Amino acid sequence: MNKEFIVRKSEEISHIVKTGKKRVSKFYIIYNIESEFVFNKYCISVSKHLGRANVRNRLKRQIKDILMKNKMEFHRKYVIILRKDVLTASYNELKEVLLKEIKETNK
Repeated sequence: MNKEFIVRKSEEISHIVKTGKKRVSKFYIIYNIESEFVFNKYCISVSKHLGRANVRNRLKRQIKDILMKNKMEFHRKYVIILRKDVLTASYNELKEVLLKEIKETNK
């Protein structure tokens, strides 16, 4: 995922969480707001309770891979928080649910 597609500033992340729409699913909690950019921007958050660094990084890489392979341009900023159930899910399950949830947030 290119740097231009990532939300990094903590002020921006907290603004999205406080003011954005919230959608909860089995694997994710997704917050989003309108963006001034032509493309989507993402922040992926994984708690330390989900495992060691290698597990958390693998999960983040999988989510980034899903987002980059399925380009969706809704002109929004997203904060995606992973939940405990992602540890037992397959890549295809993660992909299916994430794409469905992102599309649902934009209706």
